[in-house]
Amino acid sequence: MNFNHVKLESLDFELESVTTDDGRRYTTPDGKVYPSITTVLSSYNKQAILEWRQRVGEEEANRVSRKASNRGTKLHSTVEQYLLNEMSPLKMHTMMPDMKELFLKLKPFLDENVNNIFGIEQPLYSHRLRLAGRCDCIGEWDGKISIIDWKTANYSKEKDQIANYFMQASAYAEMFGEITGIEVNQIVVAIAVENQPPQIFIEEKSKYLDGLNSYIGKYWSKA
Repeated sequence: MNFNHVKLESLDFELESVTTDDGRRYTTPDGKVYPSITTVLSSYNKQAILEWRQRVGEEEANRVSRKASNRGTKLHSTVEQYLLNEMSPLKMHTMMPDMKELFLKLKPFLDENVNNIFGIEQPLYSHRLRLAGRCDCIGEWDGKISIIDWKTANYSKEKDQIANYFMQASAYAEMFGEITGIEVNQIVVAIAVENQPPQIFIEEKSKYLDGLNSYIGKYWSKA
């Protein structure tokens, strides 16, 4: 499978980033400094995370967090290589078994739905939202331009459990539109679930903009 890539000059830039205890900040090409969308959204989950860490204990919490972080990083890297047409048979053969299993379950959905890719790990920002970030994939999903986000999970998710995923993708859609002038309303969240089939959620950005703007407003009111 070879994926087609579409180059847009307006997306030909990089963003410098700095990560601190308060989250990640990006500097735009014209020198503005904005928080990442994940920093804004996670700032309101800190109490729940703290309570979870206290409940399971620091050692177990650190183990689970490390595993989830490593798994997510590896899946993103694997999918990125595949969509960039850089996945050789040797790389596939030498992949760790657990990651190979996750990827091979997700691969048919990529082959069937993804093409005409505008960006992989694409930096984005919005002066209007005062946000920035790095989007997993911008491309066509089933023929419709979409923001596509890859996630991993131990267990299947219900849609109402992952509203923050949809708000994150909606923010990227707004950033992409502001930079390129191309309107994107479809957002896709693909979750690779351990020992289960992947979950593919397809939503409309417009459903999540009110919630997104509420989070942004609360964040800046405390900044």
